[in-house]
Amino acid sequence: MTAAPSPVVAAWGWRADDVEALPGGLINATFRVVQGGRPVAVLQRLHPVFGAEVNLDIEAVTAHLADRGLATPRLVRTLAGAAWIDDAGGIWRALSWVDGVTVHAVPDPRWAEAGGVLVGRFHRAIADLEHDYAFTRAGVHDTPAHLARLAERLAQAAPEPALAEAIALGGDIAAAAEALPPMPVLPRRHAHGDLKISNLMFHDEPAGPRGVCLVDLDTLGRMTIAFELGDAMRSWCNPHREDAERSHLDMAIFAAAMAGYRSVADRLLSRDEHVSIVTGLETVCVELAARFCVDAFDDRYFGWDAARYPSRRAHNLARARGQLALARSVREQRAEALDVVLAGS
Repeated sequence: MTAAPSPVVAAWGWRADDVEALPGGLINATFRVVQGGRPVAVLQRLHPVFGAEVNLDIEAVTAHLADRGLATPRLVRTLAGAAWIDDAGGIWRALSWVDGVTVHAVPDPRWAEAGGVLVGRFHRAIADLEHDYAFTRAGVHDTPAHLARLAERLAQAAPEPALAEAIALGGDIAAAAEALPPMPVLPRRHAHGDLKISNLMFHDEPAGPRGVCLVDLDTLGRMTIAFELGDAMRSWCNPHREDAERSHLDMAIFAAAMAGYRSVADRLLSRDEHVSIVTGLETVCVELAARFCVDAFDDRYFGWDAARYPSRRAHNLARARGQLALARSVREQRAEALDVVLAGS
């Protein structure tokens, strides 16, 4: 979208020329609200995958964070006191502006350590939160379900040349899944739910980067630390693109991220939860490889880069190979990674 509808803008008392499209929003259509020469809010139209009630969760969690002294975007209610408005079937909400920069790849271990400190502060702040979520995403990190779908595709696939690579790769992913270490029974904690590095905001200061706050809060909910931090490390610690076959675990970045996190939130976690960070990292890589491989069969779900690949299937095969390579790198360095998460325990 290039412009927000006038009734939406007016609901918060803003003018059309206060609002400008903000590039880079991958899920929600996003606009910046500028008044007096400075940004004051973000206006967003939610993707239909999120229910409107997610805004009530954001309001409750961010109020709790603010009470604990953390910087955070806050829900801005309309002039009529509504948490959101529905305009022509689209859910719109506003959040307060927080200054900072985002990165799409970890520049060096200092940024990983600062990110770890920020996430640790977030987890510590919400550890005592009492809140029942109004909106929850179904099937998030349901690894057995994703692997079952892959097994179905492999069992049903016709032996045709177009699917030969997907069949072979699917077999390799299934074998990697069989080799995963067992996941212990873990508590489901309050979590951000999507800690890719671009969902953290930083200040790049002379003394080094400093984590400011977490953004993209529509994924808030309860989750085990295995998947909360495992998926974060999958994003932070691979120095290559998601679809690069040479994807691998950068141990220096992993160690820095864990050092930052443990410096703040170490006492929150049990020994099993510490171990599960490594198990979760490997598991998430295999899970995502399976999802990409399933779409190589189905050819309908994930978007693809037509400038770099001849088809969606080709791009999904590259993604699946990249995530499988990352899973194998984690397995090869599992002992060292465990030493990192258990240091001092």
